[in-house]
Amino acid sequence: MTQRANYMQQAPELFKKYAEFSGMTRKGGIEESIRTLVTARASQVNGCAYCLDMHVKEAHLQGERPLRLYHLPVWRESTLFTPRERAALAWTEVLTKIPEHGVSDDIYAEVSAEFNDKELSELTYVVMAINGWNRINVAFRTAPGSSDKAFGLDKANLA
Repeated sequence: MTQRANYMQQAPELFKKYAEFSGMTRKGGIEESIRTLVTARASQVNGCAYCLDMHVKEAHLQGERPLRLYHLPVWRESTLFTPRERAALAWTEVLTKIPEHGVSDDIYAEVSAEFNDKELSELTYVVMAINGWNRINVAFRTAPGSSDKAFGLDKANLA
């Protein structure tokens, strides 16, 4: 496998600013549990092993039930998610893989029934942030678990 550049070292100011932006998404009104489901689901859809590894460990540390994480790929069929969580997951998927004709009015109405305008805007930024991280970590093949100690994820004991 070809050695890839370390994007954090090569563009430290951009990395710092993007990390600040991502950190700001944690300060809004979106529940931590929904943010974690959203970041894990987007990472699954994008095939980002590094981010999926990270967000599953975060979920574990936050007390998320393992079965719900196992059900994320089949959330539509699962009975384990609330209507608000389902709406967030639907929004995540449509913004992660934007359809040719954009976001339908039906999906927008479904999500708007669970999130007010401010929350929907904040949720959109959460989805934007994780999609950016997924893309850079897929591009540079960041090794899953390589930042566990730095983020305190080694405490999840899931290695």
